[in-house]
Amino acid sequence: MKQIEIQGHPDFDNHESVVFESSDDLSAIIAVHNTGLGPAVGGCRMFPYASLDDALTDVLRLSRGMTYKSALAGLPLGGGKSVIIGDPQKDKTRAMLLAMGEFIDSLQGQYVTAEDSGTSVEDIAIIGERTRYVSGVLDSEKYGGDPSPMTAYGVLVGIRQAARYRWQTDLSGIRVAIQGVGNVGYHLARMLVEEGACVTVADIREDNLKRVQSELNVEVVSIDQILSAEVDVLSPCALGGAVSETTVRQVKAGIVAGAANNQLAKASVGRALRDRGILYAPDYVINAGGIIDVYYQRCGERSGDVVNRHIAGIGTTLETVFRLADEQRRPTCQIADEMAEKIFRNAGKEAAQLTQYAYN
Repeated sequence: MKQIEIQGHPDFDNHESVVFESSDDLSAIIAVHNTGLGPAVGGCRMFPYASLDDALTDVLRLSRGMTYKSALAGLPLGGGKSVIIGDPQKDKTRAMLLAMGEFIDSLQGQYVTAEDSGTSVEDIAIIGERTRYVSGVLDSEKYGGDPSPMTAYGVLVGIRQAARYRWQTDLSGIRVAIQGVGNVGYHLARMLVEEGACVTVADIREDNLKRVQSELNVEVVSIDQILSAEVDVLSPCALGGAVSETTVRQVKAGIVAGAANNQLAKASVGRALRDRGILYAPDYVINAGGIIDVYYQRCGERSGDVVNRHIAGIGTTLETVFRLADEQRRPTCQIADEMAEKIFRNAGKEAAQLTQYAYN
């Protein structure tokens, strides 16, 4: 394990720690952004990054987002993330996962991991053989330790709120395009169909499409068509950067609200969305259901009523973000950033209040 010197990296944001592990079994990075409110919690992503710099960019952005996410979700947690460099379909081995567990354990609790894109509950269980700093491996509840359904539920809550704010309507008959129907996108599609929405989906993986088509009444389009689909809501649920300075011009939806982290390729895209009259639900606000669920797992409290009530607060937070953005004529992502920063930058006096809020 070695500390990476990244002071000049454009996505470095005063991270507390960024460490790299390279061995025969594992190539991975752990980034801890901020632990002012509590231990840094964030998923372990596995992806075939083209370069170490690409992996570093992703882990820096994702870990920062976790700090903001937990702050606005009312959780006494900090922000961190880990990435394993490799193809999860081809390169994943038990030895790799055990080595990842040892890597995480070397931080002595500064970072706690859970599943993410490219990893599963089963993978986290193997990682947990070498470290106790894991979450999302319960096997006694409805979804086991998988937080994906609760992430999807939080996104559903957020889409409801956005539709109510924008059009004063519920989701019946609303047209939603989901980019990516993996773990979270699949559950979101199911929930939206149950609410009466008309759902269009796209995914690069044929098995994901086959699953959703076999179980749900959805329309399938190509990846090239999903961003410009004639819908009311665009819901990016794949990897980040879907909405860029180029693709923003393709978006025909009135709302962008999805589960993916870092949906905007650059912060400036938030202004472009606002200038086009598109309401954006900031990603780390709307997709906080998973981290809320993970928090209660670690507390030993995962009753549906408690978790669902906390996740329902995502709608209230988004209502505030939308209202302030309109009052101040600024992008919603800027408003959300400022709200989160007021919390975690005053961590000493806020932490106790957040802990109390999380249990109420």
